[in-house]
Amino acid sequence: MSERNINEYGKDQIQVLEGLEAVRKRPGMYIGTTDLRGLHHLIQEIVDNSVDEALAGCCSHIEIILNEDGSCTVRDNGRGIPTAIHEKEGVSSVEVVLTKLHAGGKFGGGGYKISGGLHGVGLAVVNALSESLIVEVRQNGKLYRQEYRRGKPQAPLTEVGTSDESGTTMTFVPDPTIFESVVWVFNDIKVRIKELAFLNQGLKITLEDRREGKERVETFCYDGGIRDFVAQLNEGKFNEPKDGEEKEIPPIIYFNETSGDDVVEIAMQYNDEYHETIYAFANNINTHEGGVHVDGFKFALTKVFNDYAATNKLLKDNEKLSGDDVREGLTAVISVKLTDPQFEGQTKTKLGNSHMRTLVNKIVTAKLSEKFEENPDYAKRQIDKAVNAKRVREAARKAIETLRKGVMEGTSLPGKLTDCIDKDPLNCEIYIVEGDSAGGTAKSGRDRQFQAILPLRGKIINVKKAVEHRVLDNEEIKSMIQAFGCGYADFEKEDNGENAENKVEDKNTKKGRKMSPGFDIEKRRYDRIICMTDADVDGSHIRTLLLTFFYRYMRPLIENGHVYIALPPLYKVARGKEIKYFYSDEELKAFQEEIGNGRYELQRYKGLGEMNAEQLWDTTMDPEKRTLVRVTVEDAEAAQEIFETLMGDLPDLRKTFIEENAKLVKELDI
Repeated sequence: MSERNINEYGKDQIQVLEGLEAVRKRPGMYIGTTDLRGLHHLIQEIVDNSVDEALAGCCSHIEIILNEDGSCTVRDNGRGIPTAIHEKEGVSSVEVVLTKLHAGGKFGGGGYKISGGLHGVGLAVVNALSESLIVEVRQNGKLYRQEYRRGKPQAPLTEVGTSDESGTTMTFVPDPTIFESVVWVFNDIKVRIKELAFLNQGLKITLEDRREGKERVETFCYDGGIRDFVAQLNEGKFNEPKDGEEKEIPPIIYFNETSGDDVVEIAMQYNDEYHETIYAFANNINTHEGGVHVDGFKFALTKVFNDYAATNKLLKDNEKLSGDDVREGLTAVISVKLTDPQFEGQTKTKLGNSHMRTLVNKIVTAKLSEKFEENPDYAKRQIDKAVNAKRVREAARKAIETLRKGVMEGTSLPGKLTDCIDKDPLNCEIYIVEGDSAGGTAKSGRDRQFQAILPLRGKIINVKKAVEHRVLDNEEIKSMIQAFGCGYADFEKEDNGENAENKVEDKNTKKGRKMSPGFDIEKRRYDRIICMTDADVDGSHIRTLLLTFFYRYMRPLIENGHVYIALPPLYKVARGKEIKYFYSDEELKAFQEEIGNGRYELQRYKGLGEMNAEQLWDTTMDPEKRTLVRVTVEDAEAAQEIFETLMGDLPDLRKTFIEENAKLVKELDI
């Protein structure tokens, strides 16, 4: 290509992508990602349309089937997509919604009063990103069928038979040229399906896996709706009574109020733990980032507690309970339904309709106040719990201030740190090493000019579950904060909008986040922070704990590419004087197949401490030979998800995870 053609930029270089071509070219704009989350989003888009039929009172059963050939079938008993010829487009309405973006019955035309699918792109996007798709509609005693290939209809919608039922069935094969993987993960799909069943009281949803060796069927239907959701979330969160005492579990409080076309449904219950769990939904969409409905709920909750406590002299003069105080130990599910919800983007993670804040606030204030007046013993117990939380929180705050002062203002570096000679952060890196044995080897093997070593003694605290003063009291975490030099901030609190009055412009990330002072990335002492742990289960656990810590308290280090994972070898193979290292079972197997019956000596490294300094340098620390994996925000989020699964609020999901992954453990040290 000539230099002129390379540098030319004019009208001929402007491309216009039309219809589904745009979806195939930039799938991330429509489904967020092309990994497993994006793959499963295809099922969600179709199911959400079926649920919209349920919201309209026209569907009672949805079936999702993972077929043997890798396809997925979603079937409902709703009204069926309209089959008549669309007057403007000249083709069936089925073809319109499957091939035209922003086409559907959710734009005020009377098809749906309440809907989670606002943009009219869901079915068209699924079609565009599928290798093949077959749609069948049962309607008016007839059966219609149409087939598509990569979004393109192979023939018009055709009447192929009769049917006594109504509804829509879609069977699609995800396009392997679009997605990183096209293998469905049953449990990932199950989480969302079960959630939808909780949110739609009495709706039956069946999830079936017909793939060989994975056969299973699970059906979800909850007559108690979100009350059953709260009950499940609170399983195991109540202390066992002392001898002679009866176990007293606070009731689940439930509101379901309608105002015009808007519906507010809330279930809440206090448990004996110390953190809050609030799930919020708008038109069945999980609003992970909250929004106005959550704001209204929190404001009302705090007001009701303070008003009742003041009226009944349960607080000292001028004493006030904070939102944190009244929400300690609370589990709540908030579900609102409205005709024209405003979300942030296609991913729908935050609700923005301001009138819903006022409505939720009004309903919760009235109904919870009424509940307190009718049940004074219950009200007093919960207010006493909140007052105790306030006392503990005040004591913790003082402890945090003391610890923070010690951690942040200390002039000396941690004694266990072996620092490097160079003091220019851009040239330096620090290895976080598991244990003193590996730490000693790393110190001997490193290049002391630019490589620092910080050994950790044991596993750090799980910051996902611990309160801040407990985190700061952990010696290993204090050592890391002192060694890195850039401070820390609780980014999870910032994500939740807390401490808004202290927010300042943030220079810690290219993304321009605003947050409270406490972390300054420009003060970091090292450009690369490298987690170097053993290649076993314990090492993986420590690495996951570290990533969770970085994500919550030092997230800009990840966002700006300063956190890495070292990959030490699993095996050493000696053939005479020739030494080779292998970093996975697959690499070793390929070598064994290559040499056949050739003789060799094999050593499996159970830990870094089994290597001598020269071996560790050659395999894991030498910049010319080593392999480092840069940690992304997605990696850290995945680490958090693992802890949410294993230590979070969904016990049945945790049980399933353990059952399904136990058989994958190849070596277990007991």
